[in-house]
Amino acid sequence: MIPTEVKLHQVSGVLELIYADGLRFELPAEYLRVYSPSAEVQGHSKSQAVLQVGKKHVKIANLEPQGHYAIKIIFSDGHNSGIYSWTFLHELGSQHPEKWADYLAQLDAAGKQREPQFIAVSR
Repeated sequence: MIPTEVKLHQVSGVLELIYADGLRFELPAEYLRVYSPSAEVQGHSKSQAVLQVGKKHVKIANLEPQGHYAIKIIFSDGHNSGIYSWTFLHELGSQHPEKWADYLAQLDAAGKQREPQFIAVSR
């Protein structure tokens, strides 16, 4: 399903997708980043997926169309290898509550956080 409108809200960091039938998804940058379809995040199988941590404040720096089938999202943390097909974005939108809850549960189980961790350097 291809959206009729794609809006990037820079301040909130939300990607809004609007469809001809009135369906609308608002996908936060952090959510899109942690579910990036790139091999760097997803691995080449489910068992190789890498849990993304410390991405709470990531923003979408840019969007690049990929033909008529997808967009490439460039994030403020430098991640730019995910190609988000319209089908995948629709899936992320329609399953947002479940996927987000699953991500938070994975973080909790791993003892990790959404907040970035800074390492103090002594001189």
